[in-house]
Amino acid sequence: MSNTVLERITQNAIRANKHILLPEAHDLRVLQAARKITDLRYARVSVLGDESAVNQLARDNGVDLAGVTVRNHMTDPRRGELVDRLYEKRKAKGMTPADADTMLADVVYYGGQLVGAGHADGMVVGSICPTADTVRSALFGVGTTPGIKTLSACSIMNTIIPEVGVDGSVIFADTGVLPEPTVEQLADIAVAAAAACQALLGVEPCVAMLSFSTKGSAYSPAVQKVIDATKLAQQRRPDLNIDGELQLDAAIIPDIGSRKAKGSSVAGRANTLVFPDLSCGNIAYKLVERLGRATALGPLLMGCAKPINDLSRGCSVEDIVLITAITAVS
Repeated sequence: MSNTVLERITQNAIRANKHILLPEAHDLRVLQAARKITDLRYARVSVLGDESAVNQLARDNGVDLAGVTVRNHMTDPRRGELVDRLYEKRKAKGMTPADADTMLADVVYYGGQLVGAGHADGMVVGSICPTADTVRSALFGVGTTPGIKTLSACSIMNTIIPEVGVDGSVIFADTGVLPEPTVEQLADIAVAAAAACQALLGVEPCVAMLSFSTKGSAYSPAVQKVIDATKLAQQRRPDLNIDGELQLDAAIIPDIGSRKAKGSSVAGRANTLVFPDLSCGNIAYKLVERLGRATALGPLLMGCAKPINDLSRGCSVEDIVLITAITAVS
């Protein structure tokens, strides 16, 4: 990320003083990150696990957990409340109280319930568990933002072209969750990506709905889906600056945008790019990262009623620290 964007996020995190859960305390990287986050004051941190085992792991590796709350999810006095909460939310799907109790033996799902019940402001998880568990924990624990039915993901791409986005930083979405979004889901992604742009880049969102066509230059059912999703997103949120369908060059290069999409308030100055499906989004962010020498942060979950973010299982301590700061300002 650019230094400007990074500084904005971390300074806002310090001011926010949020309580963020890092449930996977049996991962040394998580404990090391908890120490750094606490020292940097990006958040107040709690970790989940057996206190004696967590403290022993920390001692064995020279990690001081002063100021970090260690909570045993199996003996937590709020456990009964959270088991009941999960059961009530999922009983219509066939979940029994025993099923809920078993699920909450997993720190990932317990953490999601803590956030959903208001006992923490957000959660960062995934250094050990797969993304599917992070997503289900978010859905079962906090649900989706009012007005949005879709969980999706964005990546902050810090490119080497400072004229693009905010000092070169651009939001890409969806880069991690929905393989083939419907029109309604694509509209949800656009609205959620706009919110991510506002929160993370600190500017008015200019959301481009991308396609291989610009304003009718080509046609296929795939193009029509983007056109329909653009109209739906605009209807739902007329206050947001969303336009499409746009090709990538028309979205980010001013002179091309003015030629191909005359009169568009987004063309040529987009800072948020919404891809028509996950194949396009995932390939695009990895292509820009690997061949375009950009740095990628994410994918970050979007559409959660409260912020829950996923980590790569290959994440570094610094990745956990920075994503915790992002979670604190999301």
